[in-house]
Amino acid sequence: MIKKDKPKKKVFVEGPILPEKIANSIAHHQVKTNIGAHDIFLGQVRADEIDGKIVQAIDYSAYEDMAEEKFHEIREAAFDKFELTCLHIYHSKGIVKSGEICLFVFTSSKHRNMAMDACRFLVEEIKAKVPIFGKELFEDDSHQWKVNK
Repeated sequence: MIKKDKPKKKVFVEGPILPEKIANSIAHHQVKTNIGAHDIFLGQVRADEIDGKIVQAIDYSAYEDMAEEKFHEIREAAFDKFELTCLHIYHSKGIVKSGEICLFVFTSSKHRNMAMDACRFLVEEIKAKVPIFGKELFEDDSHQWKVNK
């Protein structure tokens, strides 16, 4: 059930998700003393070899309004399904180089199992349902659309 009174949080960030953003998110939760556990998923761009070529980066694009709506639905489903204190989702838009972070999912709850189960649920739902497209960019300036696995 989607709660209509909750504001929709913006998920997309331009370029890679910087380590400072991740560290700041963690630091801001230290004052929330009702939290007993956090779980974090970090999606990183791999330098895959495909047909003898190495992926140098992925250029992420999306139908942004549709994607933000889907992120909101997934977020609300997680709050309905799990006893979470809070959760955060950030996904890159634009070019993210191999080795950089493109997805940051951060869940918090009173107990570890809820935080961990919710984090896995969120990542799987995002991968299955959010209309985000990645164009793999190779060292020879060629490219191809990424297939989600």
